[in-house]
This record gives sequence, C-alpha cells and structure tokens, in this order.
Amino acid sequence: MIVRRRAVPAVLAASLLLAAGCSSGSSGVGFPGQGPRTAPPSTAPASPATESAAPAKGSVRALRTVARNLKSPWGLAVLPGGDLLVSSRDDATITRVDPGTGRTTELGTVSGVSPAGEGGLLGIALSPHYASDRMVYAYFTSASDNRIVRMLYDPRKPAGEQLGAPDTVFKGIPKGPIHNGGRIAFGPDGMLYAGTGESGKRGLAQDKNSLGGKILRLTPDGEPAPGNPFPDSPVYSYGHRNVQGLAWDDRQRLFASEFGQDTWDELNAIKPGGNYGWPDAEGRSSDPRFQNPIAQWHTDDASPSGIAYVHGVIWMASLKGERLWRVPLRGTRAAAAPQAFLTGTYGRLRTVASAGDGRLWLITDNTDGRGHPKKGDDRILELQVS
Repeated sequence: MIVRRRAVPAVLAASLLLAAGCSSGSSGVGFPGQGPRTAPPSTAPASPATESAAPAKGSVRALRTVARNLKSPWGLAVLPGGDLLVSSRDDATITRVDPGTGRTTELGTVSGVSPAGEGGLLGIALSPHYASDRMVYAYFTSASDNRIVRMLYDPRKPAGEQLGAPDTVFKGIPKGPIHNGGRIAFGPDGMLYAGTGESGKRGLAQDKNSLGGKILRLTPDGEPAPGNPFPDSPVYSYGHRNVQGLAWDDRQRLFASEFGQDTWDELNAIKPGGNYGWPDAEGRSSDPRFQNPIAQWHTDDASPSGIAYVHGVIWMASLKGERLWRVPLRGTRAAAAPQAFLTGTYGRLRTVASAGDGRLWLITDNTDGRGHPKKGDDRILELQVS
C-alpha cells in the first residue's frame, strides 16, 4: 500500500482564494461554519419500531433529456450553482453541462489516465471546501494502479484548459482489466470514501492489508481517516467484489452497491470494519462472519453502478439489467421488495444522483463497449421520483 500526500503550494493557495472571490454558495458537503467532523457517520442498525418505512411502491417520470452525445460517461458531480460535471471513462475528459440549456463545455483532459477494459477516468467529487479551493477529485486507472487525484478547476480559462495538473493524494489501489471500483464521494463527516474492486484477484477482498475489494475512508489529503476501524489503515469495510455505488441516508448511514459474479448483486448497509463475504459468500449467507445484503438481485437484472438516496429510498442504476431499481428503506433494512423502472427504455444505466425536490439526474452508458450504442444515445436525464 502506498499513500502519498502533497501540500498545495503557497502560490497556488493564493490563486485559489482569489478564484473563490467570485463564488457564491457552497458544495453542500460538510457542516457550514465549522471544520469537517472526523468521526465516521452513524452505522448502528435502526429498530423498525423507531423509524417509519418509506412507501412500498413509488413512481418514476422522465421529465426531459438534459444532454446527449456523451462518450463513455461515468462519474457525476453537481456544482454549487447547479451545473453538472461528467467524466468520460475512455476519453479521460471532464465536461461541464448546463442543465438549463444542455450546453456542454469540456474542462480538459486528465493526464495520467490509462483507459483499458473497465478502467479509465471513473468517479469524480467536489472538495468539501470547493467554494474556497475549487478542487475536483477524480479516481482513475493509471499505467500501474488505480489512484485518487485532485485538480484545480478554473472556469476563467479557455475551454479545454480549465483543469490544473493532477495532484495525487492516494495511490496503490490494485488495477485490472475488470473490477476497478471507482466511485468516490465525500461523506457527511467531510471524509473521502472510495469503492474499490478486487481487480479480478478474488483473494484481495479478504486481505485487510490490500486496498482491493474495499471501501476506503480517507482524509481529503489522502491519509487514513481518524476513527477508522483498523489502526493506521484506510480500510473501512472489506470482503467486497466491486463497489461502484455510495450514498448516505438522512441519518448519515452509508449504503453501497456491489457487483456479484454470476448469481447475486447486492445493496449493502455498511458497518465500519464489516466483512461483506466475497469471495466466500455471494449474496445472503448463513455464515455469521459476514454482513448480509439488505437486497439482492440476479446479475442479469442488475449489475449495479451508481446509487442515490431520496426521501427514504435508495435508487440504483443498473447496467446489464438496463433498469432503475427503487429500494424503500426502514432504517438500514429494505421495507419492501425492490421495484424496477425504465426497464430497457434507455439501455445501460451508469450513474444516478439527487437533483433535489424529489428529482434525480440519471446517466446512461451504452458506449462502454458492452452496450449497443446508437448515435447520441448516451445522455443525462432528469427524472421525477417518489
């Protein structure tokens, strides 16, 4: 395991403060008016008697197509003003989308990305202090590993030249032609969470000294976060096959989606230090060593990537299953059977994120080499959900 941190140079820091002068609002991450908390969010199982259940049945209505002609879209981050940043796995670019007009602007290419197989430029996230530091974080596959970097975003520069050089904050995550994980997100505690894959080497998932097949919890500078379950380790949970979805509920509890092999895909409620079974268990197990999923699906029906939490419900985008799953919750349990929407309507679904007011942003991914692309069929959709 290799962890690397570099401080932001003084000259750059000054330029960041200058750039922040024209910003209004915040990223919505962390706690306004105080520094980020370091303790992990609550993960205690909820008692069904003390929490109400989300409605068993819901609805989905496609409001509009926001943008089209995307190439291998993967990660999504929402800027304070409402514009969207989208990463391209194979082109290694980040594009800004104005959801009002559909206008797209390419920020630039992320240097050091080595796209191949399921690897490339994957998840992106905004710094918890984006309003002042203008940093965009990205998880990508390099020639030697998977790593997390941060880059200064300066929209005053010409299109294509708005991204600064990547500053590596964490590296050494195993890479492979498959199972590279890739989702990153800042949690309500201000810490950086990353879902990794076991890169096709199944045994890595149970090895707590490996970064593969894990959920990692880091400081924004890439150090193991205070309060992690294993001393001086970034590992937050283990026994995962390939985690590509991370979301928190309104009580700061973490959920994650995970690809199964041939039998069961999973949605899990994450406990610090929890062992989620792979490769010894796929789906629910009677082995008390392992945490059982709160919902599971046959792989033809799901192959889940991004997830989002809205009003007591986890929404899960599915690739092979080509559908959007709705999982109503009662605490950290499923309150009713999952419900499928948009089956086959838009093809492979990669990423979903809350758009506020009971709406979702949904990104399709039919140009990742496994879909059946048609011209212009990778898009961002706005959905109304309940």
